[in-house]
Amino acid sequence: MTAQQPAVKKYIVRLDDDERERLSTLIKKGKAPARQLLKARILLKADASEAGEAWSDSRIAEALDTSIDTIARTRQLLVEEGVDSALTRKHSPKSARKRIFDGAAEAKLIALACSPPPKGRKRWTLTLLETAVVELNIVDRASDNTIGRTLKKTVSSLTSRSNGSSRRRPTPPS
Repeated sequence: MTAQQPAVKKYIVRLDDDERERLSTLIKKGKAPARQLLKARILLKADASEAGEAWSDSRIAEALDTSIDTIARTRQLLVEEGVDSALTRKHSPKSARKRIFDGAAEAKLIALACSPPPKGRKRWTLTLLETAVVELNIVDRASDNTIGRTLKKTVSSLTSRSNGSSRRRPTPPS
């Protein structure tokens, strides 16, 4: 990590006591995603307020084994949008792929998978489903991986609902 650091920092991190306490608590608990914990550590090390450490980006990068670009982006997000934006990962609508199976197409896929398999087959395979959804004009194209993920998501959500409801006991009237 021998990348050059800009001479003048454009985004200076200055945390108030509440923000610093929140970040410290987040790190101490250790229950957050690793990316979030890394960004919290970056912000605490980069804090240029009186209570902060005001480390240089290169020192932070070396200590936390991350890139200077990650540190710069984290600083920028904090200054422009606040602590929450700096800690959470955003998905850009420009870069996100459009979903192949919307709600209606997903329902048709599930109905197809639950229907009797084609003649000469004991069960539906992902490859058979892949061919069938295109032939039936449910979607223009789909891979067997996409179909498998969609069905797995549906089955796991149905299983969790049925397991959760069977464990509940009615509350006695007061």
